[in-house]
Order: sequence, then C-alpha cells, then structure tokens
Amino acid sequence: MSTLRLDRLLANMGYGSRRDIALFARQGRISLHGKRLFKPDETVALADAESGALKVDGVAVDPPSPLCVMLHKPAGFSCSHDEAGALIYDLLPERWKLRKPSLSAAGRLDKDSTGQVILTDDGDLLHRIIHPKHHAPKRYEVTLAEPLTGEEAAQFASGTFVMDGDPKPLKPAQWHPGGEKTGTMVLFEGRYHQIRRMFKTFGNHVEALHRMQTGGLALGDLESGQHRILSADDIAKIWI
Repeated sequence: MSTLRLDRLLANMGYGSRRDIALFARQGRISLHGKRLFKPDETVALADAESGALKVDGVAVDPPSPLCVMLHKPAGFSCSHDEAGALIYDLLPERWKLRKPSLSAAGRLDKDSTGQVILTDDGDLLHRIIHPKHHAPKRYEVTLAEPLTGEEAAQFASGTFVMDGDPKPLKPAQWHPGGEKTGTMVLFEGRYHQIRRMFKTFGNHVEALHRMQTGGLALGDLESGQHRILSADDIAKIWI
C-alpha cells in the first residue's frame, strides 16, 4: 500500500484517534511539503511520511510501518508488554505504545541485563531475526562472581555441553576470557537465560550481562536508555 488516508495513517502511528487527527487538521496543525492539510480524509503517500515532508506541529512525523529500532536497555527494565514495573516501551516515545502494528522485541534481555535490544513492527523481520534457521550471532560482555576455571571455552564450544535441567546439548558457543572473572560470549541460539544457566552449570554466577552486538550491527556509542531508528543498511548488517 503506497498511499493512506491522513487520519488513518497518523492514527496508526500513535498520534491519536482518527477523531483527534480530524481535529488537528481543522486546527491547521498538519502540513505536507509546507502546505497545511485541513481534510482528514486526504490521501497521503507513505513516501512523503518516510521523507519527513509530512509534519505535525512543524515536526516531521515518525516513520510509518515497517519500523525497526535499536534500544540501549538499562538494568531494571523488562522486555515484556505486560509485566508489572518498568518496561522498555516506557523508554520510547509515548505515542509509540499506540502504533498499529505494535513494536515487539526481537530477542529479549532479562530484567537485570543491559545493552542492545532490537524492536520492530515488521512480523517477517521479527521472525527472521529470532528464528533458529536464521539466528544472527549475538555478542555479550559477561562479568562473573567467581574466577574462571579455564575449562569453560572448550566446554561451551564442544557442541555437547548440556545445561542443568535441559537435556538438549547447546550449539557451540564462543567464550573469550578477558580477565579472571570477565569475558565475551558469542551465542548462535537463544535459549531462556542461556548464559546465566551455562555458568551456573560450572557453579558460577553471572553478575552483569551486556549485549553489545547482533550479527554485524553493534550498539556502538548509543547511550543507556536511548534509541535510534534503524535504516535498511543497518538492518542488513544483522546478517553480516
């Protein structure tokens, strides 16, 4: 679909109900290429919304669907839509909670972990990122409570390593020690609390876990709690 009614387009992007958008139009708050749009049923090209030509109160509207975002998740925020307490969606523009389709995390981090979370409203992209067949490798910084034994790297890379309570062996993972209690882990699958459970099998406890990168897409210098919209080139890096 290359065009959409103005009121439906802006309502889908969370700017308000279609009735709200009609009011905005009558108030002269919406413009396209510098010209005010007074009729909510006017047809607007999605390309104009993507280019920044469509504005509300003089500010370019958010990109229409499909939208893909990278967030630097702080500790203490859940990746769920409906858990009690602070949610990662609270860190995004408030109107994004009303977007249709809604944003979902493509690979969650537990509440205590930090770092890169990719969110999208594109179901096909979401499936491609999280599906085991296409699973993009994810890189993490790990800080442990106890010193390493020296056996972890070989065990994790073996393809036969089994976590407590999970009879299926893990796919080979890359562990690179960085210090007595630190290192980086690269995973090629995403089981529930996987890194924490891997080290628990060695009797160790993960004190801090930080996701730095998915495929070739790095978190970079994005500050904690901040987000940025990903371009098509950014998204392509996930599978590099």
